[in-house]
Amino acid sequence: MLEKLQQVEEHFAEVESRLGDPSVVADVEKFTALTREHAALEPIIRKFREYKKLLAQIEEDKILLETSADDELKTLAAEELAELKRSKATLDVELPILLLPKDPNDDKNVVMEIRGGVGGEEAALFAGDLFRMYTRYAERQGWHVDIVDANATTIGGFKEIIFTVDGAGAFSKLKYESGTHRVQRVPVTESGGRIHTSAVTVAVMPEAEDVDVTINPADLRIDTYCASGAGGQYVNRTETAIRITHLPTGIVVQCQDEKSQLKNKEKAMRVLRARVQDLAVREQTEAIAADRKNQVGSGDRSGRIRTYNFPQGRVTDHRIGLTLHKLDAILNGELDELIAALITADRAKKLSASK
Repeated sequence: MLEKLQQVEEHFAEVESRLGDPSVVADVEKFTALTREHAALEPIIRKFREYKKLLAQIEEDKILLETSADDELKTLAAEELAELKRSKATLDVELPILLLPKDPNDDKNVVMEIRGGVGGEEAALFAGDLFRMYTRYAERQGWHVDIVDANATTIGGFKEIIFTVDGAGAFSKLKYESGTHRVQRVPVTESGGRIHTSAVTVAVMPEAEDVDVTINPADLRIDTYCASGAGGQYVNRTETAIRITHLPTGIVVQCQDEKSQLKNKEKAMRVLRARVQDLAVREQTEAIAADRKNQVGSGDRSGRIRTYNFPQGRVTDHRIGLTLHKLDAILNGELDELIAALITADRAKKLSASK
């Protein structure tokens, strides 16, 4: 580990040197790329230098304990040495994690799609519950949620809802939500009090930037139509709805949430770019697809990842075997404990694979 960290520190020094080169500063693209790399490496280097300082202090205290004739000084050195060793143990855990390759998408905004699956109207109602859960979680994180398209039901659910989440680190946390979410509860439409099991699928994609995926305008068919639906706050009955079809892939995206046709088109294009990139990753890069499948949070979208059991007030994440008896809090957007556990499990798996 120390050898790897030393190499990273040497590379960091090289990056710092290049950032001071006038020719690099004049090249906006190159300077921006180096600035990002410097910012990504800085936390690792800060911890590594702290670690090296600790090692030096530990050696000094060891020598002092072996050579000093002053009992009081030796007592102080022993106390300090014990504290230094505790700090070293903490850094021994943190440093390997910092060395793990970072997901290049972690800092990106997110496109999320929630669809009711098995369970009909009850599944649509739970899709609405999940949308509100993610909206509240986003608010706690200081992120912004924007609806792109929604197919609402008459009793408050969604057959489908597509939305974006903008904010620092959105994908790094929400990527673990991709998969099938199962709910067990007595539906409001059930008069006999029987518990039903329904399912909702959640898809989470990093928003594609223009540099990530190129879409030829000639490959797009754009149709406008009058917005329609169940009404309410999610639908504006105007003639500004947009449907965009990407002809090479057959991907269709529509948006009718805004009163402005231009804004609807901008939202639809955000989703389209994310879907096209997601398809390209899955079809063309088998290695990346396999890696994502192995990640704790990548989530096979056809596989059950979590169960929300209302009678028992519990939520179970099946990927890591974690059960929390705080269903109401979780549905209110308190996802930190769940997501932190998934991140920890993901890192443990990656650390094990890197050895």
